[in-house]
Amino acid sequence: MLSSIHPLGERARHNRWGITATAFAIGSMVTAGVIGGLLGGAGALIVGAPSPVTLVILGAAVLAAGALDLAGAHAPGPHRQVNERWIGVYRGWVYGLGFGAQLGAGMATYVVTWAVWVVFAAEVMSGSAAAGAVIGLAFGAGRAIPVLAGRWIDRPSRLAGFSATMRRLAAPAFRVLAATTIVAGIAGIASGVV
Repeated sequence: MLSSIHPLGERARHNRWGITATAFAIGSMVTAGVIGGLLGGAGALIVGAPSPVTLVILGAAVLAAGALDLAGAHAPGPHRQVNERWIGVYRGWVYGLGFGAQLGAGMATYVVTWAVWVVFAAEVMSGSAAAGAVIGLAFGAGRAIPVLAGRWIDRPSRLAGFSATMRRLAAPAFRVLAATTIVAGIAGIASGVV
């Protein structure tokens, strides 16, 4: 999907990349924000206001997610990607919005990291619909960054270079994500204990 939504491909399909990418970002952020708000609202009823205990529990979940990622344990979730056949059927803004919504949902497509599930836990543990929505919006924005990073792909050589770079950096970036998640988990536990 990342290799499909870029200026070169959109121009070949007679679409404007800016419109497709904007629709993608909106779909991702709105969907993630709504899900976050719903989970945060449920958390308000189930968990209540955040407390030191909830910070320790969430920190432990974050730490466990990072450790599972670092150990190579596959995160549970569906084994599907977005339906790329939409690209030849619908306008750019339609598939941009649809793809963004699916990725913003977090669990509608292939789940690569345990950190996705921790986002849902954080939304619940926030104990607030507003806080959950903010967490979701941030998650959705993060899911849109790779599409926005393809802005400079305007010729085949740049697409090939981008794809090669993404393949080369995938494993190191995943290890950095896992290590960062572990550090965040430790910080969460410490903030609940102190």
